[in-house]
Amino acid sequence: MTKPVLTEIQKNSLESFFGNDLKMDEVMGRYSVMKVGGPADYLAIVENKKELEESVRFLWEGEIPFILIGGGSNTLISDKGIREVVIINKAKNVKFLENDSESLRLWAESGASFGKLSRRAATKGWTGLEWSAGIPGTVGGAVVNNAGAFGSNVAENLEVAEILHPVGDKIQRSEWSVDQLAYDYRSSLIKSGKHPAVVLSATFLLEQSTPERVKERISSISEKRQESQPQGASLGSMFKNPPGDYAGRLIEEAGLKGTNVGDVEISRVHGNFFLNHGNATAADISSLIKKARKIVKEKFGVELELEIQFIGDWDQR
Repeated sequence: MTKPVLTEIQKNSLESFFGNDLKMDEVMGRYSVMKVGGPADYLAIVENKKELEESVRFLWEGEIPFILIGGGSNTLISDKGIREVVIINKAKNVKFLENDSESLRLWAESGASFGKLSRRAATKGWTGLEWSAGIPGTVGGAVVNNAGAFGSNVAENLEVAEILHPVGDKIQRSEWSVDQLAYDYRSSLIKSGKHPAVVLSATFLLEQSTPERVKERISSISEKRQESQPQGASLGSMFKNPPGDYAGRLIEEAGLKGTNVGDVEISRVHGNFFLNHGNATAADISSLIKKARKIVKEKFGVELELEIQFIGDWDQR
C-alpha cells in the first residue's frame, strides 16, 4: 500500500515548526544498521526528551503521520523511502538513582543505547542488565519490543516506562508498568498498534553487586554472543522463535544457511541473521525473507513470524 503524502498545509506547518532542523530527501540507509533504505521526504533529529515530546505532540495535534526511529536495528526501510515524517530519537540522558542499598534505579531517555546502558551500570557494580550488553537498539525500542537475550528480557527489570499517548482529544504523559504494557514474547501493547504511544524514558530496577562481577558476567555473555552470532551489517534476529523451537534451527535444517539474494546472505554462523555484504537492497532482503519463510513452511509446516518491522513505502511485502 502506498504511504500517505503530506498536504501543502502540513508541509508548511512542518517547515515552520522545525525550521532549519528539518532535513528533506534524507537517505535512510545512514540511519539503519543494515545500511539500506531510500530517502525520507522529511526528517528531524531530537536530542533530548523535551524535544521528543514537543515534536510528537506537534505531529499528533497536526494529524501529521510520522515514524519514530531509534537505533535502526529492528526495521527494514523500503528502497523507495518514507513518505511520513521521520523523527530520529537521540534523546540519551541517563541517571543513576540510588536511594538506599535496596533501591537501585537506572533511568534513561528512550534514545539511549540499551547495550551501552548495561556497560555503564557495570562500572557502578549494578547488576540485572548484563544480557543486553550486545543489543544494538535503543531503550525505547527495547521497551516497545520487550527485547531479550540469553533467557532474560526487558519485562524482568523494567519498573515503569514514561509514555506519551493520545487520550480522547488530549495528549497525555503517563507512567506505565509492565502489566500495562501487556508484554508478550518480543511484543507489547504499543508494538501491537492497538494503543498509539511513544516511549519518552524508562526506569529499570537493578541490584547491587561489584563492578568486577558484573563486568565478568558481561564478558562471558559477549563471548557467547560472538561464538553464536555473526559479525556484520544485520538487523539482529529476523524471525521470532516459534513455540518450543528456534527459528535459526529451522532455517539451518532447511538447508538455507549461506543462501543469498543479491548481496544479502543468510548467515553461515546463525540462520536467523541476514547479512548485508555491502550492496544489498531492501528489496533483496525482502525477497530472501519470503524465500526462507516459504521453504521452512514447506519443509516443517511452521510459519515463521517476523521480529523486525517493515517501514516506509512498500507496494507489497
